[in-house]
Amino acid sequence: MERPRQTTPWLREYWEWTSAALFLLITVDLLTSMYAVAVVGIEHESNPMMAWLLSRSIVVIVAIHLLATGLVVIFFYGLAELVRETPETYRGGFKRAIEVFLGLLLAAGLFVFANNLAVIVHGRSLL
Repeated sequence: MERPRQTTPWLREYWEWTSAALFLLITVDLLTSMYAVAVVGIEHESNPMMAWLLSRSIVVIVAIHLLATGLVVIFFYGLAELVRETPETYRGGFKRAIEVFLGLLLAAGLFVFANNLAVIVHGRSLL
């Protein structure tokens, strides 16, 4: 029987970052986008994919968001396995690249949230 792998501190931290990014980019973006569309109308949605999605039923919206979440989790799980299998000499650089990527995802999530709030409060986008 195979022994379960230990969760390393860096892996736990990366999953926490991924969870925060997913919360911002999936949940917070969806809720604030739906509210912004209710305030200013769907024609002001700057993301054409989100505009298309918001014109569909709530079942489709939730299903697409759950699918996106599942794909990100699967991708990140595979990425974590790649890091574990990477030789120690290259692992540090690989981990730094992942940290930069996760930082950019968090920054994008915060910007999308701020942009949606600007639309809700001021009626126009930050862009």
